[in-house]
Amino acid sequence: MTEKQWLQLKRICSGESDEPTPAFIIDSPWLPNWAGVKIIEYFTSEEIWFQCNLKAIETFPEVMFLPGFWSEFGMCTEPSAFGARSIFPENEFPHAFPVIHSSGEIDRLEKPNPKTAGLLPFMLQRLIRFRERIEKSGHMIRFSVSRGPLNIASYLMGTTEFLTLMMMEPEKVHRLIRIITDFLLEWHALQKTRIDSIDGIFMLDDLIGFMSREQFEEFGLPYFKELYAGNEPVKFLHNDAPCRESAPLLHQIGINLFNMGIDLTLNELREIAGPGITLMGNLPPRDVLASGTPEEVEQATRKMVNQVSSRHRLLPSCGGGMPPGVATENIRAFIRGVTS
Repeated sequence: MTEKQWLQLKRICSGESDEPTPAFIIDSPWLPNWAGVKIIEYFTSEEIWFQCNLKAIETFPEVMFLPGFWSEFGMCTEPSAFGARSIFPENEFPHAFPVIHSSGEIDRLEKPNPKTAGLLPFMLQRLIRFRERIEKSGHMIRFSVSRGPLNIASYLMGTTEFLTLMMMEPEKVHRLIRIITDFLLEWHALQKTRIDSIDGIFMLDDLIGFMSREQFEEFGLPYFKELYAGNEPVKFLHNDAPCRESAPLLHQIGINLFNMGIDLTLNELREIAGPGITLMGNLPPRDVLASGTPEEVEQATRKMVNQVSSRHRLLPSCGGGMPPGVATENIRAFIRGVTS
């Protein structure tokens, strides 16, 4: 993210600018194959990782790519710190296996040290090693990044098992989320300490969309409020699962930027979430952005932007992160749909 883009993002999130600015979350599901390399190469070669990100920002200078030079190992990143066994297929998404097989095991779970646990040192060291080259390209590292506490819990236990335990043994769930939240507080603080250009926070948590409002109020809201309690000017949350239940509570979390899925229109979400949160979305990612023709993408994007009741606090994007298979021509069509 360039300095100009960062200042513009802060202005949009604070309500000071309505300038239409296309933005996308990009990471390993899209970036490696788009750049012509295999996913395993992207994860194992720091140079290939850097060149893929550099290619994206140079090909589409009009776009804000968030978080920007994202150092990650897919969904395995944070679960690995808790000892999750992971597999890394050559050109498929990696997968982390559960480490908690019964509620009794939660009592023995210990908070990992983010300085040394799992893949975290490799993720952070990659950014530190390439910081100078990133900055020479005109960009800076602006966000501390992690999956959210509910998302991590679902990987440590399994989604069905975690949601079932929420109903059967809520005290165990609170203990698990407490450990994960304390870990995340340290992990985000470490990223900011080691890279002093970081001034934003970004978390991704789709488990929010699998919970009722009452469940989220009990098991999610208090912990997210802690995690977003800092003074960062951009507090970014991604949840591309259904958000109708949680959207009325987004302002209580403390975020000011939200990337959603496609279950609600931007106008519906604005009405539910209120005027104080910047909405980032929400063209259908798979069925339109990836599968449509450039003409269809441009037309659908223009319709999406023109139908919003207000462009105040809006970042046109797709509903969720950039999906696999989106072609260069379709991204250019999206940009035209936003800016022309």
